[in-house]
Amino acid sequence: MDFAWNSEQENFRSTVRAFLKANLPADWETLAHGPASKEQTSFARKFCGALAQEGLLIPHWPERWGGRDADPWIAFILAEEMWMAGEPRGGQYMNVNWIGPTLMRFGSEEQQQRYIPPMARGETIWCQGFSEPESGSDLASLRTRAERDGDFYKINGQKIWTSYAGDAETCFLLARTSPGKGGISIFLVPMDTPGITVRDIPSIIGEGDIHEVFFDDVKVPVSARLGEEGQAWEIVRISISLERVGIPRFSLASRMLHRAVALLKKAGRFTPGVAEQAAKAHAACEVSCLYSYSIIDQRVHGQATSPEASAGRFSTVICERLVAEFVVEHVPESLAGGDPLLLAHHQRGIVAGIASGAAEIQLNLIATELLQLPREPR
Repeated sequence: MDFAWNSEQENFRSTVRAFLKANLPADWETLAHGPASKEQTSFARKFCGALAQEGLLIPHWPERWGGRDADPWIAFILAEEMWMAGEPRGGQYMNVNWIGPTLMRFGSEEQQQRYIPPMARGETIWCQGFSEPESGSDLASLRTRAERDGDFYKINGQKIWTSYAGDAETCFLLARTSPGKGGISIFLVPMDTPGITVRDIPSIIGEGDIHEVFFDDVKVPVSARLGEEGQAWEIVRISISLERVGIPRFSLASRMLHRAVALLKKAGRFTPGVAEQAAKAHAACEVSCLYSYSIIDQRVHGQATSPEASAGRFSTVICERLVAEFVVEHVPESLAGGDPLLLAHHQRGIVAGIASGAAEIQLNLIATELLQLPREPR
């Protein structure tokens, strides 16, 4: 087994790093790892536009949609470098990783022509309307309703923890169109539609990053529905598998672990016992990396990877937690303002076990779908 990158992959990584060096401002570290802000969002729009002009935003997309049909390895190398740098694409990583590819597969011609080109140019931000109060990762229990009335749907309900909703132009929304697990449909809803209210949720990760969204008699045409009524589960399973492995948090976690170790060595506090704990956290980062790579390899060979995506996602949660615990135990002064980067990583690492599906839900999926253990009766 050869773990080395080939020359094309090495050259692409070097190209991405050179672009980052040339296009990130001198104070980028402070901006990227500080609290979420409008300044970050504004920069992300400009940055993604520049990425698109250089052919580095969507190289893995089909040529028809502005890409160059690069394989999944190129997409993952891009994601690794972006996350290691503090993810300057902001919310547009969702467009690149899974919303765009989902529309290419399931969208109507009208939907594709309307929404995909602005994504390819780096001009638009989307939000994901999944979680609800008392219905987080358990999507089967969602209560936002979309009732058909002739050529329109009327949507009523509430979403919560919605990232980027305050800046997004469009929402990838799940709503119930009939009772039961199979009664959920997807709607592509412009955020300026009358009846939508967005409110910030104050949090330790900054202002304007997560929101609650209210839908009060929001009227959308039938053409806003993605796929058929009740097709949400089929579509979302594919979309989420792209999302869960498309965020290589392990790359930034590993970088922050090395940063903490460097601080300890400089202070003369990197004892054998501390080194052993650092090694455990480092091993967890490597496990997460290799698990993700195995899934990317499956994609390259055209193999379905839905259950494995949950396992890869959970391995990333573990590595984030071990790095955070190492910092808390051995570099606590960094969390009191001694190192803004480690503090920011610790704050954002808190959501690692929640975003993209709670860790506990991933364990359920691993048990029932990957290990195929029987479900306990309720």
